[in-house]
Amino acid sequence: MIAELGLATLWLAAALALLQLIAGALALTARGTGFVGVVRPSAVVQGGLALLSFLALIMVFVQTDLSVKLVAANSPSAKPLMYKIAGAWANHEGSMLLWVTVMGLAGGFVALVEKRLPERTMLATLAGQAFVSLGFYAFLLFASNPFERLNPVPVEGQGLNPLLQDPGLAFHPPTLYLGYVGLSIAFSFAIGALVTREVGPAFARAMRPWVLGAWIFLTLGITAGSYWAYYELGWGGWWFWDPVENASLMPWLAATALLHSCSVLAARNALRAWTVMLGVVAFSMSMVGTFLVRSGILTSVHAFAVDPQRGTFILALLAIYIGGALTLFALRAGTVTEGERFAVTSRESARVANNVMLTGSLGIILLGTLYPLFTEAFGEKVSVGPPYFNPMTAIFVVPMLAVLAIGPLLRWRRDSFGRVRAILLIPAALLVICGVIAVVLAPGKVLPIIGLALAPALAVASILPLRGRDLRRVKLPVWGMVMAHFGVAVSLFGMASDSAFTTERLVAVRVGETTEVGPWQIRLARIEPVAGPNWTALEAVLEARYKGAAPVFTHPQSRTFWAPVQNTAESALLTRWNGQLYTVLGEQAAGDRWQLRLWWKPFVPMIWLGGVLIALGGLLALLGRVASDVKRLVARDKIAYRRERQGR
Repeated sequence: MIAELGLATLWLAAALALLQLIAGALALTARGTGFVGVVRPSAVVQGGLALLSFLALIMVFVQTDLSVKLVAANSPSAKPLMYKIAGAWANHEGSMLLWVTVMGLAGGFVALVEKRLPERTMLATLAGQAFVSLGFYAFLLFASNPFERLNPVPVEGQGLNPLLQDPGLAFHPPTLYLGYVGLSIAFSFAIGALVTREVGPAFARAMRPWVLGAWIFLTLGITAGSYWAYYELGWGGWWFWDPVENASLMPWLAATALLHSCSVLAARNALRAWTVMLGVVAFSMSMVGTFLVRSGILTSVHAFAVDPQRGTFILALLAIYIGGALTLFALRAGTVTEGERFAVTSRESARVANNVMLTGSLGIILLGTLYPLFTEAFGEKVSVGPPYFNPMTAIFVVPMLAVLAIGPLLRWRRDSFGRVRAILLIPAALLVICGVIAVVLAPGKVLPIIGLALAPALAVASILPLRGRDLRRVKLPVWGMVMAHFGVAVSLFGMASDSAFTTERLVAVRVGETTEVGPWQIRLARIEPVAGPNWTALEAVLEARYKGAAPVFTHPQSRTFWAPVQNTAESALLTRWNGQLYTVLGEQAAGDRWQLRLWWKPFVPMIWLGGVLIALGGLLALLGRVASDVKRLVARDKIAYRRERQGR
């Protein structure tokens, strides 16, 4: 009964999306004024129905209703409750239902609270959002029904991939989806503005919170996903340019460029065409990522290999949305006026330069991700990995970081480098000093040396916009900018340190024997069996001493899951202020020896600390922007009320 209720509410939500689209389109015509009052309520109710449908899916997973095909394929009764709940979106159909649920809720929220845009632009925006949603509703209802029944009902369900049975699963995918859907709302705003030819500061101010919110969630999602891959896969790395990793990074790059462009348009009425185009590109990258993950053309621990027919459906949606948006942009680009001009030496120009570098990086990553797919279609298999991505992206990222240090110090409209030359002496001197030290400590490692030199200089430059200010009066968006840029420096330092100074050791030792990795002495104290709710394991108890200090213990495991049957290596980490000891237990070797894989990774936690700081900076900026917008709306309403009373 719960499954039928979920399917019924999904059909009703799709019907309301169709009504929202038709009413929104008709309301834009001269004779369609009667439909204006239908659009916003349709969006609100649609979001509520989509939420009910998703809650029904969670319920059938919690109850382990094996008559539902999706539950039987992903959730045995012995699975812990947390993974039963997370299992609702750890599969193809459930993840797409999560997508439309978040999209419906976001559209409903926009319909409820957005009052800044002209009504015609708002109607066009909600119609565009309904158009995007309708395609995904059709995909779920006709190609990937999450509530499909199974007959006969199996005695037991199949298990979730053990690699996904981790707390990170409960956080990583929903966070990324919030980011993707936030960009879909930005896309709808861009389409609405193009349809009504209202591309200006009001449009940018309305779109900016959604872009900023999407960017925050994407940042957190990518950070969490990187850390999950780092500790769960047992390979000691945090990023391998996996196509599905790239699928989340590309929208983030586009959203970063869109965020800066949107801020310039909102504050200075410039970069109009940039803002609209990036709004289309950002959501296009989300769609490309969805196609890569959900089409089955990739084999990855992140991807859900499914029927290629579903991939064709997603590819068709991608062609319709992206092709249609680009066509609309081409038709209306001539109506998007240039906006205010600015000098080459100005903060606007710095943001344009950063946007160029971000889109250049995006292009490099997109090419490297899709190229193997094209060659494979012609019978040639090639691999594109770090040897391509690292140096090619560095071509754009290194100058972008230099501009990132200088740009916030420049004035709007027009400035001169002479004014900021003295201010930049400290980070410039730090750049040279740290570069020399890095050459001595990590000779021959070009990219890590550049990172180790740039990171401290960027960290200092990021706080220079606060100089000479009363810190109590600094606005939250400024604090957000400072923290986000400082977070970039922190992450960069962690990445460069890991690449330059990581030490690895692969050994086979008996119980009681000692080995070394970096400054650590590691003794295998014992091997003992342990059991979990749906797995058994052999656990190594390792006694670790840092430079002969008091021992601490770490417990890597080799687990065996039985639903489905699969072996996994569960790494164990010891974190100090200056790095992490990373330990993995391998198989038993000849002579009662046990394989151990050990890494000492200096300052590697700073990678994810920086990611959290970047997201926190975005949150501060979002809170500041929302507070400012609320004050502006309250002031406007007060003025309107006074005029109304005076008129009486």
